[in-house]
Amino acid sequence: MHRVIEDILKATEIRVAALEINAPDFAISNISQNTIQKKRDIISAIELVKQEGKVPIIAEVKPASPSATFREIKPDDAAIIAKEMERGGAIAISVLTEPDFFNGSIENLISARNFVSIPVLRKDFIINERQMDEAKSDLILLIAGALGERLESFVLLAKSKGFEPLVEVHNEDELNNALNTDAQIIGINNRDLGTLEVNLQTTERLAPLIRDFDKNNGIRHMIISESGVYSMDDIKRVIFAGADAILIGTAIIKNSDVYIKTKEMVDCLL
Repeated sequence: MHRVIEDILKATEIRVAALEINAPDFAISNISQNTIQKKRDIISAIELVKQEGKVPIIAEVKPASPSATFREIKPDDAAIIAKEMERGGAIAISVLTEPDFFNGSIENLISARNFVSIPVLRKDFIINERQMDEAKSDLILLIAGALGERLESFVLLAKSKGFEPLVEVHNEDELNNALNTDAQIIGINNRDLGTLEVNLQTTERLAPLIRDFDKNNGIRHMIISESGVYSMDDIKRVIFAGADAILIGTAIIKNSDVYIKTKEMVDCLL
């Protein structure tokens, strides 16, 4: 893995250690967050938008990346931004909760989910089950490259806690691992974790492998293309490759009007 990814994982381990230390009070204070609101179904939402000829977009509340800061986003801001994305036609909202490199927060996640009616994805580096007790979301990101052999157990754990796991893969080995779990949603991240370079060929290479697997096994995975989608041509490229939906962060959050940009991308195939 690239040094930046290793640094993020080390920072996450420190966060998790703090959760363990504060476990008794922490668990009590978050019971209500884990019980309110039923899980919102992203799979049916994707299918409905596809039937309408639109692009299923998961729009991301993204304050920063390891290499750039986009905007300061406090909980009230996260709610407003998420609502504008929903109004623009997004089928789901992704909220970054990693604080050290992406300037995200659990508070942003809670605020956004309380303000929209569509599914919300928690996007973070989940490496410990304690993280799943921090707040309620409809989906939770599980990174195959970070979890390794623990991926299957984390998928089962996420499901038992009421989350829909979105398993993120970057290459064939991670994909094979993901396909041997009960995850229904596979995210293909076009960013190489070794070099951090982005190439949409990753979706073009891996999506057909998922379709072949599904055909041979009589099942159906939802495929989400992540990272590196900025233009209409990019959208058409990954959809043509087999993606059911696209997670878009930078291209939307950098725009002065997230509603207009979201709508533009959702409607680009009409």
